[in-house]
Amino acid sequence: MSDATPRSTPYAVSRSQEEWRQRLTPEEYHVLREAGTEAPFRGEYTDTKTAGVYACRGCGAELFRSDAKFESHCGWPSFYSPLAEDRVEYIEDRSLGMRRVEVRCASCGSHLGHVFEGEGYPTPTDQRYCINSISVTLSPDA
Repeated sequence: MSDATPRSTPYAVSRSQEEWRQRLTPEEYHVLREAGTEAPFRGEYTDTKTAGVYACRGCGAELFRSDAKFESHCGWPSFYSPLAEDRVEYIEDRSLGMRRVEVRCASCGSHLGHVFEGEGYPTPTDQRYCINSISVTLSPDA
C-alpha cells in the first residue's frame, strides 16, 4: 500500500469505503482504493490496440486516449500522457524502499498506477504512465 498523504480538499466523486466495496470487486477495490498492483502481463488492456478512451473504473472520468498508449513491454498498459493534466494527480510514493510518483484519478482519488520519466522511450514526453488495467475501462471509438 502506498504511503501517500491524503489530499486536503474533497474529490468531486466521494464515497464511503463501504460504498466503494459495494461498487467494486475485491480485486478492483484492492488496486483502486488500497493502491495495490495487478500482476504484470495479466491485465485485459496490456496488449490492446483498440482506439478509444480509457476512463477511471471507479468513477468514469476520462483519463487517457488510446493514441497516447505505447508498447513498453513492462507488463501493464503504458501511456505517454493523460488526456489533460487536471485528469490525474501525482503523489510521492516512498513505499517498497524506492521513490516513485503515484498517479491517481483527480475526480475520485482512485489509484491508477505510477509515472516514470527519463527511461528513453521514443515518445513525445519521455514519460511512461504505467497503469493497472483493472483501474480503467476502455470505451472504443464509434
